[in-house]
Amino acid sequence: METSFDTVPQFLATFLSALAVLACITLLCKSHKSRRPCNTRPLPQPEGCWPIIGHLHLFHKQQLTHKTLSNMADKYGPIFTVKLGSHRALVVSSWEVARECFTVHDKVFSTRPIIAATRLMGYNCAMFGFAPYGPYWREMRRIVMVELLSNAQLDKMRHMKASEVDNVIKELYEHSSVRGSSPVDMKRWFGDLNLNFSLRLVGGKQYRNSEEKDPEYCRRLARDFFNMFGVFVLSDAIPMLGWWDMNGYKKLMKETAEGMDALVGGWLEEHKRRRLLRKEGKELEDDDEKDFMAVLIDNLDGAGMSGFDADTVIKSTCALRQSDLNEPSCGLNNAERTVM
Repeated sequence: METSFDTVPQFLATFLSALAVLACITLLCKSHKSRRPCNTRPLPQPEGCWPIIGHLHLFHKQQLTHKTLSNMADKYGPIFTVKLGSHRALVVSSWEVARECFTVHDKVFSTRPIIAATRLMGYNCAMFGFAPYGPYWREMRRIVMVELLSNAQLDKMRHMKASEVDNVIKELYEHSSVRGSSPVDMKRWFGDLNLNFSLRLVGGKQYRNSEEKDPEYCRRLARDFFNMFGVFVLSDAIPMLGWWDMNGYKKLMKETAEGMDALVGGWLEEHKRRRLLRKEGKELEDDDEKDFMAVLIDNLDGAGMSGFDADTVIKSTCALRQSDLNEPSCGLNNAERTVM
């Protein structure tokens, strides 16, 4: 049997010729693009951009972040960019430019970057408040705005808020009756009011004087869940360091996510049992006592969305709503202003 080695050089020559033609086409395309007139000027960028980390070294603990950005805005103008690791971020300090960003270019700014918190605590981007812009984000926004936060739905839940205010005022009166003129921790009082209202609004739960769950545990869990979305994880800026949990934040995120999932998961199972009893006619349905989770269950009715199953969508939405309502910087200040 004869073997011809002439085909090997012939194949190699053909391959190199094709590669050379492809390289020439690529160079021609690049040169054509570079000759196109560019009507937009590149945005200014602060000095001191280092390889790999970018401008991260400029954001140190000796000065608050907004102060650092304010000083940059004074020097580089109302709109500029900074390099956060391998990502370029746009910084806007003018209300006119900000208004244009959220009106003319609202779709561009509707998406959210995928970071460690959204993957580990946001049910792998199922939490629509941190999900990338797309069909899932639009559909969840429609459900939340039309079904959960509509005027009709909020009117149905108004009596819950009034009931919780009455309960905490009674507790305050009983406290003063027993302890007389002893001081009252109003911060904790407002915190209990906000916690009880958020638990009842989202999951229909009341942990007041109950051994089922410790109210302090629920408050701490919601606070940690909210705060973990604001911590800086090095791999968010430098993805190639994703294996390194430098400050231990990823471990804390996983633990917090497990706690929140167990909490809202318990609510979900209880809602399913009660829904089954209502279908069998063993329990009456009260529309005035429908919480956020019950409304979501009725709307989804077991159907998933964009690759997420119904349970994941419900738990992620309720976890976000619970942490948002119970966060002191959001809900507590609103409660204080309303009562005072």
